[in-house]
Amino acid sequence: MRIIYFTRDYTTHDRRFLAALANTEHKVYYLRLERRGQQLEDRPLPSQIELLTWAGGGKPAQFSDGPRLYSSLKRVIRSLKPDLIQAGPIQSSALLSALAGFHPLVSTSWGSDLLRDAERSAWYRWATRYTLRHSDALVADCETVRRKAVTFGMPAEKIVTFPWGVDLQHFSPDGASFPGWGAKDPQEQNSQESRAPFVILSTRSWEPVYGVDVLARGFVKAAQQNPDLRLVMLGGGSQAALLRQIFAQGAVQEQVHFPGQIGQKDLPRYYRSADLYLSASRSDGTSISLLEAIACGTPVLVSDIPGNREWVQPGVQGWWFADGDPNALAAAILNAVQARDKLPEMGRAARQLAEQRANWEMNFQCLLKAYEIAARNKFTKHG
Repeated sequence: MRIIYFTRDYTTHDRRFLAALANTEHKVYYLRLERRGQQLEDRPLPSQIELLTWAGGGKPAQFSDGPRLYSSLKRVIRSLKPDLIQAGPIQSSALLSALAGFHPLVSTSWGSDLLRDAERSAWYRWATRYTLRHSDALVADCETVRRKAVTFGMPAEKIVTFPWGVDLQHFSPDGASFPGWGAKDPQEQNSQESRAPFVILSTRSWEPVYGVDVLARGFVKAAQQNPDLRLVMLGGGSQAALLRQIFAQGAVQEQVHFPGQIGQKDLPRYYRSADLYLSASRSDGTSISLLEAIACGTPVLVSDIPGNREWVQPGVQGWWFADGDPNALAAAILNAVQARDKLPEMGRAARQLAEQRANWEMNFQCLLKAYEIAARNKFTKHG
């Protein structure tokens, strides 16, 4: 088949999909809606994937660009005559594809588009319903997203749910870490002359949806009680100034490290070096960074939201804390430190879960199933 993979930007998730599609018998074309300021993925497109030139993809997309992008997409479809389009998020790339009247259309939810954006306004509710009603299949990354799609009119039998997954060979407990960061083994810790620092890792973007302000305030409260705590915050984002202000006011700047944007090649080393992975996200489907952490055998502390509950059993792979509550987060961090002797066992349970459910190579086959469903249920009459 000739497939157009149409997405908002070029992220690590897109690279994962495109690399897998490049190894199928299909001819795959990549269509990019916009280019935002931050570089989201440092690896080039797979050589087998052909980048399409059109009116979009060069700058941030605005609502006023809609007519121009719609016309350009129609021209691309007429010229290329694809057999299938896979598009997402729901209210942008997938909506444009639905408006263009193309079928079969496989829409891909990126989690927040259904869990948060769909309820933002009457327009977003309309765009969500329209796109799903005109999609021949939907790819969702967790049960929470699947249920939300059903409430917007997507037939359950046209939804393929799978948690995407990660490369279990790249993200694994085996490999290099950072010497001196901490002692994950309690016996190793007790053998040291002084207490090893307890290292907490955050990999989420510094944006409101990921609750990084809650993370910062919770860490400050915990660090003021335990000077052995260390926080490593990868990446960056719009809340950088707020975060630094919170850490400065709490006088914990020396306990926080900002390595910047880290490429996929080096990410596993950070996970392996941490005692605990932390995410305070306010909304998530299946979080890929959470899967990366458990694949590396790192115990986790995550906000108590539906997407996270599908992966973390409290006391087994890690813990939950009350969403949006810095006090609850601080208490949970201090509890994790007290339970340090249990962390190796939790890490092994986390890796086992990843092997059972988060194997990208195996889970990718579900995407091809979505293609089959879309071709079989090709939309013939607008509802």
